[in-house]
Amino acid sequence: MSWVAAWAPVAYTLLLWWFTTGLILLLDGLPRSSRRWSLGGAALLALVGLVALHRTASQTTVADACIAFTSALLIWGFVELAFLTGVLTGPRRTDCPAGARGWQRLRAALAAILHHELALLAAGAAIAAVSGINHVGFWTFAALWLMRQSAKINLYLGVRNTGEQFLPPELGYIASYFRRRPMNLLFPWSVLALTGAAVLLSFATLAVPTPGNEHTALALLTTLVVLGLLEHWFLVLPIDVEALWRWSLRGRDRERQRVDALRAMPAPTRGLP
Repeated sequence: MSWVAAWAPVAYTLLLWWFTTGLILLLDGLPRSSRRWSLGGAALLALVGLVALHRTASQTTVADACIAFTSALLIWGFVELAFLTGVLTGPRRTDCPAGARGWQRLRAALAAILHHELALLAAGAAIAAVSGINHVGFWTFAALWLMRQSAKINLYLGVRNTGEQFLPPELGYIASYFRRRPMNLLFPWSVLALTGAAVLLSFATLAVPTPGNEHTALALLTTLVVLGLLEHWFLVLPIDVEALWRWSLRGRDRERQRVDALRAMPAPTRGLP
């Protein structure tokens, strides 16, 4: 197996992870008047992704594995952008009730993201329906969903870095459902599960003797899980995560300053376009 064939899927996943995350943050930081175009473009790409998954459903080449992987990320990215722009959040769009605990806090938190969760499940079902024997797209989306659920629960229970700086101003209320603490009891188990999954996938990848569809698929998924593990460590380590996507947050900072300035105006004269 050549060095390029072995590491190309790893490099491809790293590039997609970094660039697509930054692109979503960049688009979400644009003025609100441009968001319909951003969402429309993302929806079109998600549709292209579904069509591509259907076209590669019965194919098992290296290219088809990469296409299925990329298509799943396009669909995932559309749902995430819809959430960050406030289109797909939940029926509750206010802060967590003061002093809420137990079931009351959990119910309020679920209501704040319910539509987003349902959209993810619907997208996963659509991917499963069109995937055929090429399961790369489905397992990619399933891995993203499982890792995101783990991260959300850890944010709810409490972590050092809540990532609220990545939320747009109009979704600031979402941060009220997070807790800030050094760690929670679930976090070590989340890390242990992801580490185990990454190790098992790594061994499975190395066990494939020659480059091909199976090796490429396993390498893509392994790298994705390792990145999910890294993102979990971002929740508790004292590091500046923003530095990774500083280039994509400038528009967000300008938009936040604009919204803060409008909110500071007298009520009769302020307004959002």
